[in-house]
Amino acid sequence: MLNGSGVKIFTGTSHPELAEIIARRLGLTLSKAEVTKSGIGETNVRIAESVRENDVYIINTGCGAVNTALMELCIMIHACKIASARRITAVLPLFPYARQDKKDKSRAPISAKLVANMIQKSGCDHVITMDLHASQIQGFFDVPLYAEPSSILYIRTHFDLKEVVIVSPDAGGAKRATSIADRLGVDFALFHKERKKANSVSRMVLVGHVKDKVAILVDDMADTCGTLCLAARHLAEGGASKVYAIVTHGILSGDALENVEKSELEKLIVTNTLPQRENQARCCKIEVIDVGPVLGEVIRRSHYGESVSKLFHEVPY
Repeated sequence: MLNGSGVKIFTGTSHPELAEIIARRLGLTLSKAEVTKSGIGETNVRIAESVRENDVYIINTGCGAVNTALMELCIMIHACKIASARRITAVLPLFPYARQDKKDKSRAPISAKLVANMIQKSGCDHVITMDLHASQIQGFFDVPLYAEPSSILYIRTHFDLKEVVIVSPDAGGAKRATSIADRLGVDFALFHKERKKANSVSRMVLVGHVKDKVAILVDDMADTCGTLCLAARHLAEGGASKVYAIVTHGILSGDALENVEKSELEKLIVTNTLPQRENQARCCKIEVIDVGPVLGEVIRRSHYGESVSKLFHEVPY
């Protein structure tokens, strides 16, 4: 808990619920800022209290109207910078454009790097984000966090580890899945998948044994959920007794909720890096892990100059 001296926490419009959880964890109230739109869609920001020589944290996440959330963040950072804030930290639970992290075809932009540059040029000193889509993006930031400890705690408290196998839905997530499997002391399996086009999987091949096991798929984000639902079907066909999925960022766009509802998944467990209240109301299989305490603790440690590496391995209480 912070004593409130020299710390200001602001939120944009993308996820005020998470910002409230973080502020409550720290024993603070959210600082006042007005975010409005003009008739032609321009974002207007007014910081309604002094931030001079304060340690400022601005919470906004990459969901809904992503471009609007990004502009809100940059304008709020700039407003605090020219108002003489001592240090400005952007808290982005889901980093915008994280999937556009490489030049994978001719004339393709590396949009994740562009966004990082925008935030830096706005006047941001540090960025706190969670489970970046690709590990190389870590080079853009100061404090990349992981939802792995929260996922491990959930698995330990909800499953019999003797029956569990951790499954990666693709080869790219193998490192994440093996890390969780090793820390839990359980078996590991993965899928090799072939795509005809982005967000569309044509063929999946299971590597590993899941017969009579509780299979838990782990991934960093679920968008249309096509991969997860197809993987769940293959696992059920492969003899898994039950299939669950644990995902950090539940984007859940398009027909995702309908796909999950109809799938062999018992539950899709996501974190609240994105707002999930509406998704939970529409789909009974959605369950949420609260990462607010983790983000609150990293803000506390950052403010007091303490190490945050401990949070890579355990959940704060």
